Amino acid sequence: MFEKLLLSIAALSAATTVSAASEQADTSAATQPSTYAKPASRFQVGGYGEAVYSYNFFSDAWNRYKTPETIASTKNDRHGRVDLPHVVIFLGYDFGKGWSMGTEIEFEHGGTESAVEMEDDEGGEYESEVERGGEVALEQFWLQKRFTNALNLRVGHMIVPVGGTNAHHMPTEFFGVYRPAGDNTIIPCTWHETGISVSGTAGDWSYEAMLVPGLDSDRFGREGWAADAAGSPYEFKIANAMAGAFRIDNRSVKGLRLSVSGYAGNTFSNTLSHPNQTWDDVKGTLSIGAFDFAYSGHGVIARGGVIYGHLTNSDQITIYNKKLRADSPSPKTNVASDAISAGVEIGYDIFNGMNARSTAGQRFYIFSRWDYYDSMFKTAGGVLKYDWCGRNRIAAGVNWYPIKQVVVKGEYSIGLMRSPFNNEPSVSVGVAYAGFFTR
Repeated sequence: MFEKLLLSIAALSAATTVSAASEQADTSAATQPSTYAKPASRFQVGGYGEAVYSYNFFSDAWNRYKTPETIASTKNDRHGRVDLPHVVIFLGYDFGKGWSMGTEIEFEHGGTESAVEMEDDEGGEYESEVERGGEVALEQFWLQKRFTNALNLRVGHMIVPVGGTNAHHMPTEFFGVYRPAGDNTIIPCTWHETGISVSGTAGDWSYEAMLVPGLDSDRFGREGWAADAAGSPYEFKIANAMAGAFRIDNRSVKGLRLSVSGYAGNTFSNTLSHPNQTWDDVKGTLSIGAFDFAYSGHGVIARGGVIYGHLTNSDQITIYNKKLRADSPSPKTNVASDAISAGVEIGYDIFNGMNARSTAGQRFYIFSRWDYYDSMFKTAGGVLKYDWCGRNRIAAGVNWYPIKQVVVKGEYSIGLMRSPFNNEPSVSVGVAYAGFFTR
């Protein structure tokens, strides 16, 4: 079924999720599913990285959402954090005759992909959790055969380009210090799976269509919905159910990219616990639709998009997950039937049009951003909805590019919470780079 869907998508349009030339920075070849400017050397080394500091003017107490009325906004509740969200090394090689390969090794938060967290569902106890199997995340590893610009075949571990942030996730491709909060909350980001894809370009159109393993329903949860359901905590990825994903881009208007993307697949059978016959009718079909855009011109960059997801049998998945063993990787929390993320950002380069030698080659954007997201936008009958899972977020700040590949960021943001929960303001600064180290 999904194979036919993907081939139909491939026949409708033409090729690749390469970042638009009008957008503000180069992206690595690992995020460009088919064609990109041929380098002088067959061997490529590149990557990207981020270092950030945030000072949060709100409490990080484990019970801040359970008993918000007891959390006072005092100086003692404020806290600062330093982080290395993503540091990635890319290696690629062009074998010739249309064959190429690419790999990305990612270090998230500067760690080994295990973490100690304070569990609010367990009275604030400390608990050690494995976030993804293995000490280092292999974000991509693929082999590609280029037949024509309109047809490329790729097999391996690769990015699933659903939503604007997954397709354009370099730190030079968004204004905020951190990746857009909504996309980063409700679906995997950066989303990468092992599978097969076809992609290509023709004129102003590009496409990519993929066949990948479905997400794992036992790792759905209330706060992140499907965000943690891609990476596997095991030494393998469960693939009892397959899924299809696609992305189509259009660049007919100069400086403007319009994109649609989507995903569909069953999730309930992708669990290691092997549900008995009582659960035979539960499919847990996940459908995601997304639209995103980017415009660059006259010193202005504007980006935005919306993602909407629907999960069938979410009430039964909630019941099943809560019955799993205490040592299972499932969060064992309520799962919503629908989740949503929407956001838009706009920035203006105050150096635009200046002829001063001191600002030559530099850009300095003043920007603002709005997001709305809710990981429990709708719930099935009997599933309790948590209002703190939905919020608006407003941010404003600056991005300074001393050179094309490096950006220094600063922003003030506030998460606007529903009553009776406390708003969450913060100030963040960061520095990031993205680019190739070889030519």
